[in-house]
Formats: sequence, C-alpha cells, structure tokens
Amino acid sequence: MPVALITGCSSGIGRALADVFKHAGYQVWASARRADDVAALAAAGFTAVQLDVNDGNALQRLGERLNTECGGLDVLINNAGYGAMGPLLDGGVEAMRRQFETNVFSIVGVTRAMLPVLRRGRGLVVNIGSVSGVLVTPFAGAYCASKAAVHALSDALRMELAPFGIRVMEVQPGAIDTRFAKNAGHEAEQLIGEQSPWWPLREGIRARANASQNNPTPATSVAADLLKAVQQARPPRLLRLGNGSRALPLMAWLLPKGLLEKVLMKRFGLGVRL
Repeated sequence: MPVALITGCSSGIGRALADVFKHAGYQVWASARRADDVAALAAAGFTAVQLDVNDGNALQRLGERLNTECGGLDVLINNAGYGAMGPLLDGGVEAMRRQFETNVFSIVGVTRAMLPVLRRGRGLVVNIGSVSGVLVTPFAGAYCASKAAVHALSDALRMELAPFGIRVMEVQPGAIDTRFAKNAGHEAEQLIGEQSPWWPLREGIRARANASQNNPTPATSVAADLLKAVQQARPPRLLRLGNGSRALPLMAWLLPKGLLEKVLMKRFGLGVRL
C-alpha cells in the first residue's frame, strides 16, 4: 500500500486530499495542529498526527516513525499554510516572519526531515503554492511573497533531489472553496485599525481578503485532479487548478506592469490620494 503524508488536513484542500488519497488506496498520514482536528482525522480512519510543521523535534520523530512503521514514503504533500492579509507595513516584519515560517520555512523543514523515507520510497514531493505568487496584489504582500518563494524553492528542490530519484511538483491553486477567505478575513481584521494610514481603504482590504471566494472551485474537485496528476508516470512540474489559476497568471504575463498595477489598484480601492 502506497504511503502519503499530508500536512494541514484540518479542513479545505488538505482534508479533501486526505479523503481522495485514502479512497484511492493510500495509507494516509494526515497532520493537523489542534487536538480536536487530530481526533476528527483519527475518527475518519486516517493515521492522524498532531504536528506543528515548524517543530523540528516533532518532525524528526515523525520521520523516524514513518521509517519504522512504513519503511518509506511515496508522496509528501506540503499543504499547511495560511494567508496573511492587510497592508504590508501594518503587519511589519513580525507578521511577515510568521507568514514565511508557516508557508515557506516549514516546506524545507518537513521535506528535510522526511528525506530518508522519501529516498527509500523514491517519492514525490508536492508543494502547494498559489497563483498569488505569480499575480501579486495589494493588501496581500506577505502572502504573495511567501508563495513566490514556494515557487522558487520548488524549482531548486526539483533539481537538488533528482539524483535521489525524488520528484517535485508545485501546485498553484486559484480560487478554491475553503475556509481560506474566512481565516484571511480574520487575519486582516486584526490589522485594520483607525491608527493605520490605510484605515480609509479598509473596504479594499476586506475585498482582498475575500477575493479567493469569487466563484470558487470545490476543494473535492481540486483534490481529485491533483491525485490524477500524482498518479501519472511522469507527474507535471507545475499544476494549476481551480478558477482563475490559468487566467490570472496569463494576465500577469500579458499586461504591461504599469497597466496591471492600475487595474489592481482600482480593484482594491487604491485609486485615491490620501
């Protein structure tokens, strides 16, 4: 039975992936941070793991456990992440550090800890990026930067892991029907305050936080398509899934930079002088 480790399975894409991989015959190790989410995953029949993806000691123990119980790892899906929304300078360095710790640094940490079992399984590493790493918008600077970093490190890892027979695929979802917008909105509301220079533009900030829910694709559909790609003899290097996942990068590529910025500034209420 092939083995898959999926991080961030409490809801959304992660939970949908756990479901479809289990249904396809994989032994799914599904991780989450909160104890109640781990209990729900265990009740659903997964090998549930309570895991902070930035806890190096916990990652080391998990790698050793996978080696002992499974002997190898066929698929690692680095899915854990969240979206920090709001003006980049309002959040500052601390907000950006937290964003990169979860969305970027954890990918390196998890993959490094799983390297021995990935080598034994000649496995596949799947990193969940975003079209936001290609089409950068205002009021999501930290998130966009983190996903651009996911793209760069995926390219580097693909070359560096090739000698060990380990493949790397990056997934860039578009608008997906998950709790992302609700969580992003909560993040934004923590920053929006009357002391901010961007307070008059708060509705634009809220609009950006909710943008991922504009005609979203069901997470189950995205998970099914990702499974098909994983099971190909030669999985693609880059997979774009969901509404806007092709149109938005194309727009970023075709439109002159100045025009694109004007369009985005108007869309999110930045066409005024404060």
